[in-house]
Amino acid sequence: MKALITGARGTVGRALTRQLEAGGHEVVVWDRARVPIDDYHVMEAFVRQVAPDVVYHLAIASQPSGREGESWLVNYEWASELAWITRVLAVPLVFTSTAMVFSNHAQGPFTRDSVPDAQEGYGYEKRRAEERVRHQNPDARIVRLGWQIGDAPGSNNMIDYFDRQVREHGVVRASTRWYPATSFLADTADALAGLTVRPPGLYMLDSNRAWTFYDIACALSRKHQNAWRVEPSQDFVYDQRMRDDQVVMPSLAERLPGLAPG
Repeated sequence: MKALITGARGTVGRALTRQLEAGGHEVVVWDRARVPIDDYHVMEAFVRQVAPDVVYHLAIASQPSGREGESWLVNYEWASELAWITRVLAVPLVFTSTAMVFSNHAQGPFTRDSVPDAQEGYGYEKRRAEERVRHQNPDARIVRLGWQIGDAPGSNNMIDYFDRQVREHGVVRASTRWYPATSFLADTADALAGLTVRPPGLYMLDSNRAWTFYDIACALSRKHQNAWRVEPSQDFVYDQRMRDDQVVMPSLAERLPGLAPG
């Protein structure tokens, strides 16, 4: 299998690339420096040239260049164009979205029937992109992801957040009333790699069955030899968990033995 990946240098993109290459698959990276994302004809010609068996659209506007409207261009318009290109060329599309399509005013656990309501920022752009991708390519697979947990610092994941909090504040304050949507990167990559054989539609990947952010932070600290001092708080009250029986993700307790069974 040949996979074309946008956002291959990002947190999930690097993990997915490793997963696919370990399985003997070929990965082609979409380099925005060589292939612009605002010229439809150039984009279509590139996809035709690569002739992938699947396109994974993971890219987000994580490294802004200062271009006006760049976030909307990357998060919405690029997704729209890719959805149409893959429809025309009959190439399976896997488009990653986010649990943040639900605002902090909505309360989970969310299901595939829950209606996204984000009205601003990244969550709003992804919500609108989901709608557009579904319109442009009804055969696309739209995948909502939660906060990713890596094995070490160095990418945009929960471990980096803990390191940053300790550097800046000396402690990680973690809410006992927040249930985040979250998964380990390796599990997310494994699930994404397997979605090409599943039917088109909406999928939600979340490994959090029953644990608060404080539970998870304490278990992660123990796993990493008590690397961070964690204090409980009630600063954020929110249930962000997602439920989807189409893809059974490994429970966090399987990766973090310190968690009580959920």
